[in-house]
Amino acid sequence: MTTEQKTTADLWEMIKDIRFGMFTTKHHHEGAHAGHLHSRPMTTQNKDLVDDKLWFFMSRQSDPVRDVMDDPTIGLAYADPDSDTYVSVSGTARVVDDLERTRALWNKMAEAWFPGGPEDPDLALVVVNIHHAHYWDVKESKLTQLLIMAKSAITGKEPKLGESGEIRPQ
Repeated sequence: MTTEQKTTADLWEMIKDIRFGMFTTKHHHEGAHAGHLHSRPMTTQNKDLVDDKLWFFMSRQSDPVRDVMDDPTIGLAYADPDSDTYVSVSGTARVVDDLERTRALWNKMAEAWFPGGPEDPDLALVVVNIHHAHYWDVKESKLTQLLIMAKSAITGKEPKLGESGEIRPQ
């Protein structure tokens, strides 16, 4: 696997069509799960990537919102097995009260969760400031991947597939 340096524009190209990202927080509340990491599927609401920020709609009453308020450090994992693209994003999140931005990001899918629309009192707009991302992107066809892995198994040498790299916003 080769290593390349990419930009946040490249990051957006990799994740923009992935419907769900696994949004990971550290659970700080009382009980058996306190201190554990929790991941939940969330839909990225961005129409494009501006200012190295990712946007999400969440319930104000949900654990992810409470977790973010206790500890803003989060992780996001995006995976598209069909194109062999995998991305891990780390950053900080916070709840933002911005009705104009909420309206700009609003869509029919969000309406299923928040029937009150952009003004729904339970709707929390959460922004993630991207600090770092790591990606694995395999461009070879599935057949080529199998041939490379078979050769690797025979030779004992590590297979060289696709590219991997870091993305750090400026």
